[in-house]
Amino acid sequence: MNKATTPPLLLLLLLLVPLVLFNIRLSSAAADPIHQSLVQCFSKSIPAGEASSIIYSKNNLSYTSVLRAYIRNARFNTSSTPKPLLIITPKEESHVSAAVTCAQKLGFRLKIRSGGHDYEGLSPPKSQKWPCDESAWVGAGATVGELYYNIWKHSKVHGFPAGVCTTLGIGGHISGAGYGTMIRKYGLSVDHVVDAKLVDVNGRILDRKAMGEDLFWAIRGGGAASFGVVLAYKVKLVPVPEKVTVFRVERYLTENATDITFKWQSVAPTTDDELFMRMLVQPVTRNKKKTVRITVIALYLGDSDSLVRLLNKDFPELGIAKENCNETSWIDSVLWWANYDLGTQPKILLDRDLNDANFLKRKSDYVQTPIPKKGLESLWKKMVELGKVGLVFNSYGGQMNRVKSDATPFPHRAGNLFKIQYSVSWKQPGDEAVKNFTTQTKLLHEFMTPFVSKNPRSAYLNYRDIDVGSTNTWSYEDGKVYGQSYFNGNYERLVHVKTAVDPKNFFRNEQSIPPRSTHI
Repeated sequence: MNKATTPPLLLLLLLLVPLVLFNIRLSSAAADPIHQSLVQCFSKSIPAGEASSIIYSKNNLSYTSVLRAYIRNARFNTSSTPKPLLIITPKEESHVSAAVTCAQKLGFRLKIRSGGHDYEGLSPPKSQKWPCDESAWVGAGATVGELYYNIWKHSKVHGFPAGVCTTLGIGGHISGAGYGTMIRKYGLSVDHVVDAKLVDVNGRILDRKAMGEDLFWAIRGGGAASFGVVLAYKVKLVPVPEKVTVFRVERYLTENATDITFKWQSVAPTTDDELFMRMLVQPVTRNKKKTVRITVIALYLGDSDSLVRLLNKDFPELGIAKENCNETSWIDSVLWWANYDLGTQPKILLDRDLNDANFLKRKSDYVQTPIPKKGLESLWKKMVELGKVGLVFNSYGGQMNRVKSDATPFPHRAGNLFKIQYSVSWKQPGDEAVKNFTTQTKLLHEFMTPFVSKNPRSAYLNYRDIDVGSTNTWSYEDGKVYGQSYFNGNYERLVHVKTAVDPKNFFRNEQSIPPRSTHI
């Protein structure tokens, strides 16, 4: 047997949603004995009836709905996509421990997801507990929206610096660093994690004290699925004012968009820490002509009068006036950023928006020196030529400059002006559309090479991109290709931790951290 290319049966752990078990070499008829053997193994540590109720084979009528419900990229929900033989939906911490121990005992391979989305399809019970010390225990299967809603229910003057997309699963979001509109004020989500609960390779449930500081460091930005199964994170909440301000303005190339973009690169990362300005850059058709539109979307942790004064001083080219601004509460700004109308009730944050998936591709880059105007003008031409791929510029600076690059596995701190997300989504199924749009994205990414970070060309783990590199041998050298892009100099420490806690590399995926020596 070729150890590098023939894996054992594959078990995918979806927290809140399922553990999923599959092996593309087996027929679906083989699922029943596998199902029985798994139930028998589970039943040694949990009641037999309980085990049967959380394990789904392909013969179960709920199998398809459970599988499809949490697929966020339709590229991984086609007829040709390998389907799991079994799905396991853990409802208790003991179920996750049993899954880890039984997977190893029966020769299954484990993958982990926490019920949100993973751009490349690589990614326990949802729960939230609220102590009285401005912190909260949040289950890995909870969504960002559920966290925000529960913060709002308990306090109108607290928030948490996490993502704009409210259907993100907390487990994956935080384990890959996590960021949102308060990144310049408060940094990353992982900068506010104070404890965690994790199932290790031996099936033990460990908190921060029991796992030790090295492993606790690794699961806060290093991709926790390489090291174990995170059950929950304890997060420290942050203060937010009772009144915040948001705005959204659009400009086209004929409306000084190039000058505004050039100036944005120096203002957005250096202005007041209370202000976050995202810029969308999109190829569009206007008056029957192809052009580029920029959109500046902002959150300011203060009132509109203060914001207008600040931008008139720092960024007069944008031309912001009070009528462009909306003053609102922090929770309403969360809804607004998630594309809900102002005034929408926060309860909608509990909607997981199941069975909603477009085809999509994402990539990322970091910009460390401003792109010159001629570079921007050439970029506009390239985007119009390609036709579909958009860019999202996310400003850094502020608190990001004050945290050391090795404080967590996420290294992209001081020295980075902004992060780029390459973004394309489409609705047409079929291989031709996939090839067309993924090729467009790759071409734009190649075009940007002179303008972005180098040696290594950095990327953001949570914008999972298999083009950065992947492995089916899990060698140190293979891992180094994508590991240095995602983690820069922190890759070596992650390998050290992996070697200590999972030397046989049980927890692995196509972009996981390998141990120094792999035994598969």
